[in-house]
This record gives sequence, C-alpha cells and structure tokens, in this order.
Amino acid sequence: MGYRVAVVGATGNVGREMMMVLAERGFPCDEVAAVASSRSHGTEVEFGDTGKMLKCKNIEHFDWAGWDIALFAAGSGPAKEYAPKAAAAGCVVIDNSSLYRMDPDVPLIVPEVNPEAIHDYSKKNIIANPNCSTAQLVVALKPLHDAATIKRVVVSTYQSVSGAGKAGMDELFEQSRNIFVGDSVEPVKFTKQIAFNVIPHIDVFLDDGSTKEEWKMVVETKKILDPKIKLSATCVRVPVFVGHSEAVNIEFENELSAEQAQDILREAPGCMLVDKREDGGYTTPVEAAGDSATYISRVREDATVENGLVLWCVSDNLRKGAALNAVQIAELLGREVLKKG
Repeated sequence: MGYRVAVVGATGNVGREMMMVLAERGFPCDEVAAVASSRSHGTEVEFGDTGKMLKCKNIEHFDWAGWDIALFAAGSGPAKEYAPKAAAAGCVVIDNSSLYRMDPDVPLIVPEVNPEAIHDYSKKNIIANPNCSTAQLVVALKPLHDAATIKRVVVSTYQSVSGAGKAGMDELFEQSRNIFVGDSVEPVKFTKQIAFNVIPHIDVFLDDGSTKEEWKMVVETKKILDPKIKLSATCVRVPVFVGHSEAVNIEFENELSAEQAQDILREAPGCMLVDKREDGGYTTPVEAAGDSATYISRVREDATVENGLVLWCVSDNLRKGAALNAVQIAELLGREVLKKG
C-alpha cells in the first residue's frame, strides 16, 4: 500500500521537477494528482519520464480528503490559502515557499542535516522546505560542523535564473538572443540586464541594506543547523540557467585541516567531493544540472583566520534546492511517521 500524493503547482519548473524526482526515486505512490491554478485546469503534465500524462486539477475545487501528502510548489499566496485547508483535511503539506519556514510550529528540514525535526510536523501538519541556496549550503556545512564546530560563515552565492522561475529563464534567453542580433535589451523580471551580467540583488531590500534572500540564508541556517552560527551572505544572480554556486568561507572553533575536511566530505550524505588541484578538477553548474548531489570543490585552508577553511559548493537548485529535498522529506515522513507500504 502506497501514498496518495498531490503536487501543487505542477505546471511550473519546480512542480515538473517534483514529478520527475517522484518517478525517478520510485516513491511509493498509489495515486498522484497534478494540481494547479484555474488557468491550468485540464493541462496535461507528464509524470517523470514514464509517459504517463496527468490532467491538472483546479486547486480551487480540489478535495484534500484522503490524500496523504501534498508537495506545494506554487508560491506563498497559494500556500497561505490552501496549505492550511489541506493540513486540516489530514494531508501533510511539504511547502516550498518561504511562508512557513520561520514559523516556530513548522519544522524546516534538510533530511541529511536535521531529520529528527520531522516529528514536529504534527503541530500544524505542515513541513517547510528551505531556500534553495540554504539547502545546499547546510548539506556541506553539517558534517564539518559535527567535526569541528562552526563559529562563522561568510558566503557569496552565484544563483541561476531558474531560481526566479520560468520568467527568469525566458528573460536570459531573450536578452542573450537580442544582444547577438542587435535588438534592444529591456529588463522585465530582473532589475537590470541579466545576459552577460551579474546582479547583486535577489528579492527585496531590507532596512539594514541586506536583501531578503540574504536574510533567509542567515535565519534558515540557524534554524536548521545551529542558532549559534554567525553567517553573512551576499546573494548574486548570474547568467546561468540551472545550478547555484557558492563560495564559502568557514571559521571553526577547533582545528580542521583541508585534508581532514576532504575526507569528511567524501563520506558525507548528499555530498560529492570533486577536488583535484588541476585544470577542470572542480564542479561547475553545467555538470551539476540534472544531478541530485551537492558538489564540493576547492577545499583549502584560510590563513587569514585561526581554524579557517574555504570551499566551493554547487548544486542543481531545482533539485536539492527544491524538488529533490521536498521528495526526500516525503520519504523521511513515510519511513519515520506515516509508515505505509
């Protein structure tokens, strides 16, 4: 006996990726529903590469009774309106938006990092999926924190346009094409031209000069990993279609050599160490796209601080940063709590 699973926002980038990951990983589904807004009602989406087509159901009229798990990839608006309705009907919601992440009654989970938090889901029947840039960061930090206790992290992100949805990907494509043929380039989705450029601005600005994306990385890392960790982030949008990269500087309480860190990361769950000190001996977004791992490269000691390391971290943001992590939470929920099948 398997689960009845609803994928909300099934026509979007992350929703489609959720379908792909559910199928790839053989998640035990007795039934899968593709759920979307009224304008997508009746639209067909494929369940992974199975060839099975699902017709989208209108979220406004969807009956949540009898469904076990809902994977929400529809943004904060639909999550605010429909997640509590699904939860009240007994369907456990795993939400990809930022709406519930800092709610003290909602666990924020990366299964490789804080799986024990799954048992707190019953307070609201809602589980939050972290920000895409946070998810890959904490996967890399967790085993190192266990080994030497992290005091401080300084991270600069290089985030792909798919993090801004289909509109972001379309804008990069259109602007790149227009530049080559000599047409005008007008930013619509982003605040400045994204083609052949980088933009140090993701989400809205806050009073202290940081952006909300940067704030998310700080507070989510503390909630998931350790509230004592101090973190500073600079989040930058780059002209890459899929895959977020991060340059990470870490200061530890205890000594940890680069070689020891490499040995730890080589065996750490969710991590893939690719770290050869030669041309091409590191991972870029092109290699990470379509893969489930968080890739770690360029591990080296930082001589400017005591007990410091620097590393490079790359992951497919549509996967570990969103769809894969949500499905992994569902798998954890099934093993630890629901226990069907």
